Amino acid sequence: MRQLLTYDLMESMRVTNQWMGASARALCSYPQLGLSANPFIQLTAAWGEVTERSFARMAAKPDWGISSIPGDDGRDHVVTIETVMERPFGDLIRFDVQGREPTGRKILLVAPMSGHYATLLRKTVKSLLPDCDVYITDWHNARDIPVSEGKFDIEDYTHYLVDFMREMGPDTNVIAVCQPAPLALAATAYLAEEDPKAQPRTLTLIGGPIDPDAAATDVTDFGRRVTMGSLEKFVIQRVGFKYAGAGRLVYPGIQQLASFMAMNAETHAKAFTDQVVAVSKGEASDHDKHNIFYDEYLAVMDMTAEFYLSTVERIFKNREIAKNIFVVDGKQVDIGKITSVAVKTVEGGKDDISAPGQCVAALDMLTGLPDEKKANYIEPEAGHYGIFAGKSWRNNIRPLVLEFIDANSGDEKHAKPHAPRLVEDDPVENVAV
Repeated sequence: MRQLLTYDLMESMRVTNQWMGASARALCSYPQLGLSANPFIQLTAAWGEVTERSFARMAAKPDWGISSIPGDDGRDHVVTIETVMERPFGDLIRFDVQGREPTGRKILLVAPMSGHYATLLRKTVKSLLPDCDVYITDWHNARDIPVSEGKFDIEDYTHYLVDFMREMGPDTNVIAVCQPAPLALAATAYLAEEDPKAQPRTLTLIGGPIDPDAAATDVTDFGRRVTMGSLEKFVIQRVGFKYAGAGRLVYPGIQQLASFMAMNAETHAKAFTDQVVAVSKGEASDHDKHNIFYDEYLAVMDMTAEFYLSTVERIFKNREIAKNIFVVDGKQVDIGKITSVAVKTVEGGKDDISAPGQCVAALDMLTGLPDEKKANYIEPEAGHYGIFAGKSWRNNIRPLVLEFIDANSGDEKHAKPHAPRLVEDDPVENVAV
């Protein structure tokens, strides 16, 4: 009961802050107050607008917002989202580009389950859609999943990836971003032994903690310092009465968000202060850089307690993937069994979540894979966000990943990757997410 009441208390605090922002915005927007020359009124209204929007976003799942893409034929092609596999804790969805022939590049984007929705990879999807057939793992918010659906830990997550890869077939190119990188590697090794014909063609691991001890960060240090008992006691809550998953033990997304924001508190505080000033001057807009970024960044989802705790204990503390002792259903998954899947790792030189060295560690574990099927790339000036959704991704990393996919496609006539088509700037490219 204590955990359930604490969850509802957190939700009450969020709603209260949202209400305070809405009230301040409404009260300070009366026309009569325009007679006053006191700038405090405009600033208070602006503070209310930014605050209301910020806390409202924490409870809403963002839309993909991808309605069409330009084609090589000079026409815009409508994009629809199709559910390929529907599962309790996450779906496999496809971005279907209407009126376009298959591109020859079938890509499975494995989205992180680390507190944000899969829409965090919206820009990644947009950049790949003109040249690829894109599928993505769309993980569900644990607060909306009834307790009757059972548990979901990292072994269940691995099984989901295995099922998704089997569904898509052996011509699939997997790109795993951040948190799922070690489990995507494990799922590929699982298939290598259990169902070799279902293995993907290539596997690209972007900024993932394959070996957290290879280059320590605040994230890995936290996993070392805090005991599992402390985590269970202080961060695990039961979903409150408001949601379908009432009673389910979860790691709340709001707590994860608070942890991430604390790592770059000054950057975020300045961004919000600057936005309040911009709103008060009438210089902000509904889709300016700040709102585009924070509408996504602040939209958080809960993780099941067993997934969060098993990730901390088995990936970060025990380093089961790094030591090649990861077990699924009582059977060890041997990374060395991967002998035919080309593997590329991508790291950011300024990544303070998964520092350089953590992801490339995967290549040394692939003892059965020829060197010509291994590749690594470090983007010197990119932070964590930039290596999968920022300018560094669009201008430098994306073309290299597509070249790697084409080089291992077995089709020498495959077209070269197109130049980047989306060149919008990212306001917080090097912020930890």
